[in-house]
Amino acid sequence: GLFVWHLKNTGIRQVPCQFVHLCRVANDRLVTFQYFNFLKRMYVTQYNKDLSQRAKPKSDSVASPFRELQQLDQEKKVIHKIRPITPVHQPLSETLSRNELREVKSAAESEGSVAPVRAESKEDRQWKEMKLRLDDLPGILARLSKIKLTALVVSTASAGFAMAPVPFDLTCFLLASLGTGLASCAANSINQFFEVPFDSNMNRTKNRPLVRGQISPLLAVCFAASCGVPGIALLTLGVNPLTGALGAFNIFLYTCCYTPMKRMSIANTWVGAVVGAIPPVMGWTAATGTLDAGALLLGGILYSWQFPHFNALSWGLREDYSRGGYCMMSVTHPGLCRRVALRHCLALIGLSTLAPVLDMTTWTFPIVSLPINLYISYLAFQFYRDADRSSSRKLFFCSLWHLPMLLLVMFTCKKSLLDKEDKGDLLGGDHGRAMEIRLP
Repeated sequence: GLFVWHLKNTGIRQVPCQFVHLCRVANDRLVTFQYFNFLKRMYVTQYNKDLSQRAKPKSDSVASPFRELQQLDQEKKVIHKIRPITPVHQPLSETLSRNELREVKSAAESEGSVAPVRAESKEDRQWKEMKLRLDDLPGILARLSKIKLTALVVSTASAGFAMAPVPFDLTCFLLASLGTGLASCAANSINQFFEVPFDSNMNRTKNRPLVRGQISPLLAVCFAASCGVPGIALLTLGVNPLTGALGAFNIFLYTCCYTPMKRMSIANTWVGAVVGAIPPVMGWTAATGTLDAGALLLGGILYSWQFPHFNALSWGLREDYSRGGYCMMSVTHPGLCRRVALRHCLALIGLSTLAPVLDMTTWTFPIVSLPINLYISYLAFQFYRDADRSSSRKLFFCSLWHLPMLLLVMFTCKKSLLDKEDKGDLLGGDHGRAMEIRLP
């Protein structure tokens, strides 16, 4: 018991001393750890020069900010300017602004002060209204009216006029060609007026005049009216009312049916084929004044030809059409696109055989036209089988020369009026003999 009592008294007395000793040891260890880190940093800085960083000393806090700006201005600044690629045709304002920039740069170098060169002024960065010059107006209107497509329409109408079984009338031919061309210009201009927001998303049509702002929409509509009204009046009064009605119907079909249907249904291709088939019918009615089987046959040939032509063209433009929001067979129904092209190429062979049956040409025409019809059918079969850009491109370029060649062969094999008159006389003589025999 005495031993336990001695241990308790000794422990109670030594508790304060042990607490003080622990605090001193902790302080000694803490100080030793801080000094150790400090010595380690000094060792690294002195003996390892590569690991040290040289920092720019801060400026005196007492100094004014104006003094810091003066020091910054005195420092040498190196500016590397990347010169843009100059276009082929530079506007006059751009040339003048560049000359002014060169003068400012030379003056700054002569004074010895190095300053940042301003590439363009604030006014140059703002939107500017594009000015229309009279020298550029014919080219802009030609692109607005799709002059190449208009030339194709006039040529097919001329082919229909030439194939008509009547004597050739030069005055009527010129009036019909001029009226058909004006109606085509009006339809194409209205088509571009409606499709500005969609053409701007396509690479093929983003450089059209209305998309680029080279011409105002009001001027485009006025140009369409100034072409459409005289064109229909010329066809109605100068040729015949039937041709004028067909021209007006074709403008309505192209602008009010085909144009909005391009974003709604793939049926727009069939409607567009009807639009392309009417011009040769107009040429036939301009010459004869009637709508008969020969006019329908010419329209059928143009109708079938457009499917391999357009389907092959649209196959290489599928990305553009999908970006523009157009509903085309090549985008939504690629298999149907290839089948329809092959089907109508084969239909051209049958339509060519009907020409001598309808007494339009001799039997030489289906024989001579068979090789070119078989060749375009073979390319259409390759397009149907391979379904690639190479086969579609071959079919498209073949269609460009196939139609003129086919119409030229048809015109060459056309039956002359003398043969038809002789045949009519023979039929009339036989009919008279039969009447004479029947009479008592």
